[in-house]
Amino acid sequence: MLKKMWLYSMRTYLEIGLFFYFRRIHMIHLNNIPKDKPVLILPNHQNALLDALIIAVKGNRISYFLTRASAFHSPLIAKILKSYRMLPVYRIRDGIRTIKKNNEVFEACSELLNQNHSLVIFPEGNHNLKRTVRPLSKGFTRIVFDTLEKHPDLDLQLVPVGFNYKKPECFVDEVSLYIGNPIKAQEYRGYERNEAVVKLKADLHQSISKLTTHIPHDHYDDILKKLIAQEADFLNPKLVNESILNNFKNSNFEKRPQNSILRQLFKGLLIINLWLPYLLWKKWIEPKIKEVEFISTFRFTVVITLVPLYLLLLTMLLIGFFGWFIALTYLLIIITLALIVVKY
Repeated sequence: MLKKMWLYSMRTYLEIGLFFYFRRIHMIHLNNIPKDKPVLILPNHQNALLDALIIAVKGNRISYFLTRASAFHSPLIAKILKSYRMLPVYRIRDGIRTIKKNNEVFEACSELLNQNHSLVIFPEGNHNLKRTVRPLSKGFTRIVFDTLEKHPDLDLQLVPVGFNYKKPECFVDEVSLYIGNPIKAQEYRGYERNEAVVKLKADLHQSISKLTTHIPHDHYDDILKKLIAQEADFLNPKLVNESILNNFKNSNFEKRPQNSILRQLFKGLLIINLWLPYLLWKKWIEPKIKEVEFISTFRFTVVITLVPLYLLLLTMLLIGFFGWFIALTYLLIIITLALIVVKY
């Protein structure tokens, strides 16, 4: 009971954080994720931890997540991550000897699926902001076919998901998640194991490539520059992919309104009022981030930790000096500024 209360309370808190971080989060065809069957949710992986958080908060099921083992680097952090239903998965870079630990993890995944749970795996095996679907690792196929060997009648559903961020390295951002039609794992049981693995990887790669912008590796930079020049709507992968396929003939991207001077003014006012967390972010935290894929994750962490703490401290000080009315009025003004900057 306590575990569920902790899980749901953190889910609510993260949902509030995502509300103040993203202009919009569009969930397209969310009903494609079955609520009464075992499900393996298989998204592309662009934006580090934010990908997992969005699925965890905005999905229609409470899922378990396979997470890289390096994140479980201390007993305390490991305990916290496991309380969020995250399971460690080991890679060669974690050490050859650790790979054997995956046997136990994969067995646990099979049992969770047999109990009709939902499990999230990022089949690309790593994250990257490039707008292309990378080759899929075969770790997820092992879970699929090991599960079917142990539970041959299980109606396991494989759901492809495409993440589409407008400007993932920036704030404020917008994202759309396209959930594809479920693939029945039972359809691959008639193939020899190696053949089934190859076919499933190819089918899933093709499905995800339709749910997110998929720029071919050849001439990637040139194609991306053309898309940006045409102000492509990266929230609409179908339109973007059709434009690429047709060599940009008859592209019909709507021109987006430019940021207004008034909005920039409100943004400046918000920064002034949140000067301390903003300064810590710009001068201390952001310069230490080595991978661009982690910028949004750490920025979001600042939004849900340092900013609330700063506002709480500021409110308490204002209450002490000026009373409740002034303090709460000032807090409401800052929240209103944040909503204007993020939502409009």
